[in-house]
Amino acid sequence: MKLWGGRFTKPTNQLVDEYTASISFDQKLAMFDIQGSLAHVSMLADCGIISQDDAIVISQGLKKVAKQIEAGTAELTVSNEDIHMNIEKLLIDQVGAVGGKLHTGRSRNDQVALDMRLYLRDALLQIGQLLTGLQQALITQAKANTETILPGYTHLQRAQPVLLAHHLLAYVFMFQRDLERLMDSWKRINRSPLGAGALAGTTFAIDREYVATKLGFDSITENSLDSVSDRDFVVEFLAAASLIITHLSRLSEELVQWSSAEFNFIELDDAFCTGSSMMPQKKNPDVPELVRGKTGRVYGHLIGMLTTLKGLPLAYNKDMQEDKEGMFDTVETIKGALALFAPMIETMQIHQKEMYQAVAQDYSNATDLADYLVQKGIPFREAHAIVGQTVLYSIEQKKYLLELSLGEFQQFSKVINHDIYQVLDPKAVVNARDVAGGTAQKRVESQVEQAEALLKQSQLWLEQKITCLSQLTIT
Repeated sequence: MKLWGGRFTKPTNQLVDEYTASISFDQKLAMFDIQGSLAHVSMLADCGIISQDDAIVISQGLKKVAKQIEAGTAELTVSNEDIHMNIEKLLIDQVGAVGGKLHTGRSRNDQVALDMRLYLRDALLQIGQLLTGLQQALITQAKANTETILPGYTHLQRAQPVLLAHHLLAYVFMFQRDLERLMDSWKRINRSPLGAGALAGTTFAIDREYVATKLGFDSITENSLDSVSDRDFVVEFLAAASLIITHLSRLSEELVQWSSAEFNFIELDDAFCTGSSMMPQKKNPDVPELVRGKTGRVYGHLIGMLTTLKGLPLAYNKDMQEDKEGMFDTVETIKGALALFAPMIETMQIHQKEMYQAVAQDYSNATDLADYLVQKGIPFREAHAIVGQTVLYSIEQKKYLLELSLGEFQQFSKVINHDIYQVLDPKAVVNARDVAGGTAQKRVESQVEQAEALLKQSQLWLEQKITCLSQLTIT
């Protein structure tokens, strides 16, 4: 008979057991479930709801169950449905009927909400550390390339030259926003729902704040109905994860392009590439390609969770069992991608000459010719037209702007002098963008300092949270 089977006159159909059971995936919550149960039983004893002796027996039993699960010797069965009932059954097998007192004053509804918050805050800190590792790798490459020039693109057409450091730092600041979103979500994740019961609270004089403090939560949730119904924190995480994988996918796309023979801007280390079973010359950028491919998977989990929640009445409904697999998969997908990206960025070779050659053989300095004419007193729209005609002439003559003679320039405007060659030099073009956030070398060096300061703040925040959780004593 199931632990809840007292009201039933026949066993559950085996197909129902198999279809409704969640133990195949929610066993990921096992250690968090035991952690919550240890805090709960400690509170029950502190409030005089169960005896101290019973609490000691139950706590010792839970720790033995934890060791069994860690060792892989615990028998987790579909007939016990989920991780909560499996652990309770294992506990009763260990300590006898007294183990049945553990569930006093709680429901699986508030229990699973607690477990998921414990799991997600742990995952958040792990992902945060991986994000800072990737930021550090990007910053290191940026600092090594504060003079490396490559084409900047719009519409995937060469637009204006930029420093490679400037380009890489754009991703550092993208990932900084991702970190800030995760850190901001902490205050909504780190709230204890235990004590909400099935939906209306409990008749036992429990101490919810005691459990929250034991488990390192900042506060408790306010409303019992909302406590068991709320999965906003999961949606918020999935949304933040979707942006992380978006940024990784954009970076992946550029790495794939840049490592092609057509660009030849970089070479990824052999450790992060694979070959072809047929074509022996191939070196495929499989890691960024697969990360790019997994983006749709993470998006799907976000949409799936929103769709599951959209029509649910209060409070708990079995539909909400669908809240876990997508969350677990998203955590593992993001962690896996970030763990690979940092060393891949650290070890990639930069082809500085090829990048510069690409800038020298295009018309990305045309805007600077227009700006030059404006500084000579020509209205911008007129200057724009003059430069357009100059570029068209250059294309017809199969020349780049720096290859035109002064006489050729002066066909289009007599105000152009010998100083135009200095103005159109790629290094001068880059350093002319001397505005806050621009690609001039000194501005980029300032951005490096800003990025390092933000990184240090994020690392400190993560270290503080990890330290606080590591110091929790739950007996």
